[in-house]
This record gives sequence, structure tokens and C-alpha cells, in this order.
Amino acid sequence: MKKKWVKKLLIGLGIVFGLVLIANFGLNIWLKTQLPDYIKKNTDYKVSYQSLDVDLGTGNIFATGITVNNKNPKNTNVIGLQGTIDTLKISRFGIYDALFNKTISSSDLLLSKPNLNIILAKPKDQKTGKKPNPVNFENIRINKGTINVFKYTKQRFVGVNELDLFVENLQMTEESVENKLPVVFDEYKITGKDFFFQPNDIYTLKIDKIATTNGQMSVENFQLMPIISFEQFKKTYPNKTQMFQFSIPKMNFKNIVLKKNKVSLANADFQYAFLKIYKTGYVASKKTEKKRNFELNLDDIQLNHAKVQVVKPDETDLFFAEDLSVNINKLELTKESSKEVIPVLYKDFKIAGKGIHYNDQQNISVESFNLNPKSGRIRNIVAKHTSSPKMAMDFKANLVQFAINDFKFVDKKLNLDIKDVLIDGINGKITAGKAIPKKKTAVTGIQFPIVVRKISVKNSNITYESKDQPLTFNDLNATVSQLELVENNAKNGMAVKVKDYALTTKNFVYKTQFYKMNVGALALNKNKIEINQFSMIPLVSRAQFIRMIPVERDLYDIKVNTILAQGNWDLFSENKFINATNVTVNSANANIFRSKIPVDDPKEKPLYSKLLRSIKIPMYIGNLNLKNSVLEYEEDTPQSDGPGKLTFANFNMNVKNLNSGKMKGKPTQVAIKIDCDFMKTSPLSVNWGFNVADLGDRFSISGRLANIPARALNSFIVPYLSVSATGTIQEMVFDFKGNPKGIGGAFNLKHKDLKISILDKKSKQKKGFLSAVANVFIKTDSDKLPESVIVEGVERNPTKSFFNMFWKGVEDGLKKTLIGINIDKTKKTVEGAVNTVKDVKKSVKKAKEDISKELASPKTNTPKEEKKSEEPKEKKGLFKKIFKKKETPETE
Repeated sequence: MKKKWVKKLLIGLGIVFGLVLIANFGLNIWLKTQLPDYIKKNTDYKVSYQSLDVDLGTGNIFATGITVNNKNPKNTNVIGLQGTIDTLKISRFGIYDALFNKTISSSDLLLSKPNLNIILAKPKDQKTGKKPNPVNFENIRINKGTINVFKYTKQRFVGVNELDLFVENLQMTEESVENKLPVVFDEYKITGKDFFFQPNDIYTLKIDKIATTNGQMSVENFQLMPIISFEQFKKTYPNKTQMFQFSIPKMNFKNIVLKKNKVSLANADFQYAFLKIYKTGYVASKKTEKKRNFELNLDDIQLNHAKVQVVKPDETDLFFAEDLSVNINKLELTKESSKEVIPVLYKDFKIAGKGIHYNDQQNISVESFNLNPKSGRIRNIVAKHTSSPKMAMDFKANLVQFAINDFKFVDKKLNLDIKDVLIDGINGKITAGKAIPKKKTAVTGIQFPIVVRKISVKNSNITYESKDQPLTFNDLNATVSQLELVENNAKNGMAVKVKDYALTTKNFVYKTQFYKMNVGALALNKNKIEINQFSMIPLVSRAQFIRMIPVERDLYDIKVNTILAQGNWDLFSENKFINATNVTVNSANANIFRSKIPVDDPKEKPLYSKLLRSIKIPMYIGNLNLKNSVLEYEEDTPQSDGPGKLTFANFNMNVKNLNSGKMKGKPTQVAIKIDCDFMKTSPLSVNWGFNVADLGDRFSISGRLANIPARALNSFIVPYLSVSATGTIQEMVFDFKGNPKGIGGAFNLKHKDLKISILDKKSKQKKGFLSAVANVFIKTDSDKLPESVIVEGVERNPTKSFFNMFWKGVEDGLKKTLIGINIDKTKKTVEGAVNTVKDVKKSVKKAKEDISKELASPKTNTPKEEKKSEEPKEKKGLFKKIFKKKETPETE
């Protein structure tokens, strides 16, 4: 029984096998004779061939001498095919799908020596959803092929000659083109020449040769070229920001993967690339920016000896790099990263360049630079200024280098921690531009604080100029430690904090409209300032200065041997302060010149206590010492013959508690003590005090002046008042108190043989008669123990200085001491003596009569107490000219 069952099975299988052989034989006969007509009748193509073998069981097809064409070349709804194929081999061909679903599909396709023109079908209509007839091949092999692909508009899209290709899981439709990837596949091997790709109406991509060996691809002469001019591009695409031109003579990479919207490759090496970017000037808003439809993953990329050029809308260079090399590890561009400030992710990078040029608001050239995530170095920087109204730089720098502890963006905010910055050998000039008011805005792109742990400037000579006032540092060496940018929305979003700093410079120079200030050597840190050979020299003559100023103003000429300050201060951070224990100014020589030719300055002049309160930052100086110095004051008027001069030699001053009234816990009472030689001959000592916290601005000033030869005053009063004096002021003592309204107090004068001479203004010869008249009313000698007089009712002119008010007090004391009683009567008598000789004689006669009446009265009739109670009144006229110091309206 078993043998019969086996026999029947074998007979059945034999019959089936025979039927298959007969069907396969019949099918091959039918395919050879009827298939071309069937394809022609039932598909969109016409096909002919020399030989054709089909295995019905496996679906394998082998054909030679194939020619293929579209029946209707004008039909753009199906893929167009035209050309010849020497040999065709298809594995597992889907015969059923081809006959009934009009879909050509195969697991493997081999084309030997194809010469084909392929016209892509028109993209599907999104409204109807109608799809073109697809051609799907899982794997494709092409040997010695010449293939050209066209869009449905007959515009050439892709082309290649001598193509040897193996691609696994290839997909290519124009829909992919719209997503920026015309072909996608899993694995590949390709060799070919004369590659052509034109994705749009702007660019053409050409490659001379591509070859792959063991997964390594080599590309020669890659070019992405615009097919329209830049002017045409700007007119045709007004909303595009830039146009590109790109060429690479040689590049190598491996493991390229094009899958869906992702491009991946590894070990990319680009040699001598040239990238040119044309900037249109159009700025795309964030709303109009298109989202990126593809992702890029480059395992390692090297760009060696590249040239990069960026041109402005007028086609002049904005940026040019003559030799640029880039090495990036694990570079990724994803949809997520594209939303960040830096749109790419990376593990590491190195960038090096030579011959870098930037030309915009500022022209900058760099000989070479190196940059990586942890450090950077720039050599031989040259900056040239342009006509831009912004900051202009004109300098050279040997080296700028920096090291970075941390650099990253977190939640679209910059997180930056810089280890150190070195600037070496910067020489040149920086000019500030016009100040443009800035709106106060919060800074949103920074994760505060930004830290720079150390900044060093070495061996530099730099000038900074603002408002035509240059500040020059020669042989500059400076260090700043722990600089921090911190958030401060009240001051445009940022403020600066500095932990420590140190600066040294030689031949420090600062120029203003009228002065050149020079320092032989300057050393500065947070706790000490040392200045040697300071000078402030006028740049204009006195005559020029007078013509240039609209109102009265002092002209200074100052030289100082040394200035030394010790303490601590912060002038960089938001909370600025000055807290100095000692400031010493040694061997100063100061000349102050004031001309009364310009009109008075009508501005109110605050007293020193109010001026100190106006300092905005907390300021306190425990001891300020001015030693071994000379102070000269010169003044002229339209009537004077040259300036009068006051000299204070061997000038020594100590100021305690100099302050702005804003430092907690520090005393606000300022005490000033001055010792000097007045007119180089007479010792003068002054004690002066005020409280900065006193809003009433009350003050006290007292002093003593001894042994003044009257001749010593002649250098001031001869040219200024045309008056000379002889005799001696043995002692002058004053003790005044005052406020912004006026001054008063006690005044005492001891003098001997005091006489004056009235001089001719032109010849400076003595006028004997007028001199005699004046001396009649002056007390030549004081008593051995002269009594003090009371100075009161001396009002201050608020447009004049403190010293003008002080001099008014001294003047009032001099008049009351020298003239004594009956001042008003004597004043009226002498007032007209300077007009004519005749008037003078009448005045003298009247004066003599008055004096005779007074002398005729017995002295005993005037009690001593009554004499003391008599208060002399203000004297005007001649003696005002003799003793009054010209008023100085300069702000104190």
C-alpha cells in the first residue's frame, strides 16, 4: 500500500513539473513573440529586445539588446523612459503587479551599459491624490551606464556618464526633491564621471568624477554654481537673504547614508574648497524663516585650505579668508538644534585660518588664528578705520589669546566662563563714535554672570579718543582679575564687577581742548596709586584762551613731582567707592591765570561742602597732604598793564576727612590746615573747616599772616591797580565764620610805616599829590597792641567764588583797621580825587577842615568804650581799588 502511495505522489509531482516546464517554455515563447505588443498595448511604454529569458517560478528575467520608449512622450503623469540597455537582469520580478497593478517592482535590478533618459513624473495632485505609476527597486546595479534624469518640464535634473553603481533600497521621486533629498538609500557603491544635478532655477551642481573603494568615496571637482547673475537673483528672489557659490577640487568621505530627510556620512575631507556667499541685504523675520526639512550628521569633517568669501549687496568684500582649515567631530544638525542660538551640535572642533579680512563698519585683517572650544589665538591683527560714524579703530596687535573654562548655550542663553585673555603689543588708536541714546532693554540671551577670570594687556601703546580728547597709554601693562558681567536691568541690562586690577604705563598723555596732561610714570591697583612727573600744560596762549572762552575761566599750568595714594577703591562695579587712607602730593608747582576781559559767569557757585556732596559715589580720604609746593595766582583786567601776581611758596596743606558724605561710619567734618610763605617772604597759616553733611553749608576759617613787607605786594597791585606800597604788615589775624549768604568775624592788623604811592597807568611813575592825599587817611602805624575789629554785614555774591567772599571779609577788616572812624565822611571827600587836580585840591581842603575840627576836640571827651562801639561802614572808591582782590566767579 505504501508503495502505491509513493508511486502516485511521484507521478503527480512529475506531471506538475512537466506542466511547469511546458508553461515556462510556452511563456518564454509568448514573451519573445507577444510581450512587446502586450507591453505596448497595456502599459505606457514601447519595449524591444534581442533576447529574453523568463523564469516563471522565480520571477527572474534576463534580456539583452533592449530599447525602451514612451508611447506618449507628452504624458507627464508617468515616468518617461527613453534609451537602450545592453543587458538587463531582474531578480524576483513582480509579474502579477506588472500585469494587473501597473507597478514595476523587483528585489534586484542589473543594468549593463544602459544609455537612458528618464523623465520624472509630474508630482501628484495634492487635491485629487492621484499618483503616478511608480517604479520600485529594492537593489539596483548599473554597469557602464549613461543616465540623464529630467523633470516633467523637460528641464535636466540629474546626469552621469560611465556610471558603475550599486545601491541597496534605492528610492527616487520628485517628491523627494521637494524635501531636499532627490535620492535616498541604505548602502551604496558608485563610480562615475560628469555628474550633473540642477535642483532649481538658481543652482547647478557638477562633479567631474566620483569613485568608491571599500566604503570610501572620492569626489573630484565638485561645483555648486549659480546659473543666474547676482543682480538677477536679487530681482527675482527679493525675499532671499543670500546666494551661494561653492567649489571643491577634491573631497573624500565614507559611510554616506541618505535616508528620508537625514544625511549621514563620516570622515569627510574637503581639500582647497572655495565658498562664496552673496548677501542681498534682506533680513528675514523670524516669522518668515522656513523650518529645516532635513537633518545632517557628520561623524568627522575636515575642511583643509579653504577660501571663504562673503560679498555685500554692492559685491564688495564683507569677509574673506585666504586659507581656512576646520576640523569638527560629531557635527549634527537636527530639528531640535536648529531652534538653538548655535544651530548645530558638536563634540569638538578646531579652526585655523590665515589671511582673514573683514570690511564693514571697521576694516580688520588677521594674519592667522586658531580656535577650539577651550582656547583661541589670533596673531598680527590690523584694524583700519572707515567713514562709519561708529567707533573707529586704527591699530596693530601682535597677539590676542584666550582660554575658556566653559562655553555653551542653555535654554538659548549664553553660559560663558573665560579662564584668561592676553593682549600683547597693541599699538594704535581707538576713536569713540557719536553717542547714540540707547533704550533700556533687558538682556535675554545671557546666563549671568559672564566671568573673565583674568585679562592681561602687555607691551602696548594705545590712544583712546572721545570728543576730540585723546587719552594715550605708552608702554602699557595691565591686569584685571575676576571680571564679571552681572545682570542690571536699570543700566541697559548689564553691570561690571572687578575683584582686582593693576596697571602701569609710562608717558601717559591726555589732551583736552586747552590742556595736555602728561604723566612720566603711572602705577595703579586697587590699593595704591603712584604718579610721577605729572604736568598739565596749556595748549594755547593766554591771549588765545581769552578769545576762546565765552565767560571768565581759569587757565592752569601745573607740574607735580609725585602723587601717592593708598587705601582701597572700586571704580568699575555698580557699587563704586573711594576709600583712601592717605593721599600725598609732593612738589607741586601750580599757576592759575584769570582774565577779567571775558564777561562774568552768571552761574551760581556752590561752596565746597555742597560740591563734595554732589559727588555721586561714596568717597572718603582720611589724609590729603600737599607738600613743598608753590601756588601762583595771576589776574588781569582791561585796565591793567599786565597781570598782577600773588605767590604762595613753600605751600603745605593737610586735609582730614575729605568726603562726599555718602560713606557710612566715616566722619563728615573736613579740617584743612595750610602753612606757606605768602609772596615768598611772609609765613601764612590757615585753619579752615566745614561739615559736608551740613545742608546749611556753614564754615569757619581762621589764620595768621606775619611780617609782610608791603613791597612784596607790588608785583600784584602795581600792574593791577597802578599802586605801590611800602612799610610792613607785622601781623594779620582773622577768625571768620560764614555760610552761602555771607561772612563775618574778628580781624586784627598790626602794621608799621605803611604808605602807598599812586602811579601813572602808562609810565608807572609816582603821582606825588594823589599819593599824599591817600596817605593822609591811612593809619601809618598801629598801636603796639591793636584792638580787633568786627567784620559783619559782608554779603556774598552767589555768582562769585568762596575766595571772593573771603577776600571781602579781609577787605572789610583792612578798611576798618586802617581808616578807622568817620569812614563815610572821609570816603565822600576823597571819592573825586582821581578826576582832576582841581577837584583833588578842593577835596584836600575840605578834608583838612574836617580833620582840624576833629583834632580840636579834646580826646578826653570821647570815652574809650564809645570809640570801641563805633562801627565803621563800607568804604568805596580809592581804597577799594587798593585793597580789593578782583572777584573770581569760577565754580569752586
